[in-house]
Amino acid sequence: MLLVLFGARQWHRRPKDPSQGRLPKWMAAMDRLTPVKVFGFGLGLGLGLALALALALAALNAKTAPLTIAAAASIGSAGLSVGQEITSPAIFVLIATLGLLAPLGVYMVGGERAKTTLGNWKDWAAQHNVAVMAVLFFVIGLKLLSDGIGILTS
Repeated sequence: MLLVLFGARQWHRRPKDPSQGRLPKWMAAMDRLTPVKVFGFGLGLGLGLALALALALAALNAKTAPLTIAAAASIGSAGLSVGQEITSPAIFVLIATLGLLAPLGVYMVGGERAKTTLGNWKDWAAQHNVAVMAVLFFVIGLKLLSDGIGILTS
């Protein structure tokens, strides 16, 4: 329920003019990362480090905590085999790091031409960040609320 309310709050606080949007601090810091650092960061995450990082990021960014907790609860309560319990967090981490790995891939494949593409992505993200996050939290909040109601009624 809190995610639904948070999503609605974010939606109402978004800039009316998308050109007034700003990048989150973590995304603005991406300009200072070299491809080698991003590649090393993306590949260097082992499962234990990834879980520790997820907990640290959840502690530092209250927006990611409900998502990480929901993922952990879903994996823990799914009745998976040991192999699936090991694979599932690894897949979660891979998906969670796509925001870093996708631009790296575009840069590695596109070289100098990729700067225009990445610049366009960055401008779009700055203009629409609040709206995207609001919709994301709203949808995930509704899903978690629906799951909770389903558990309580069964």
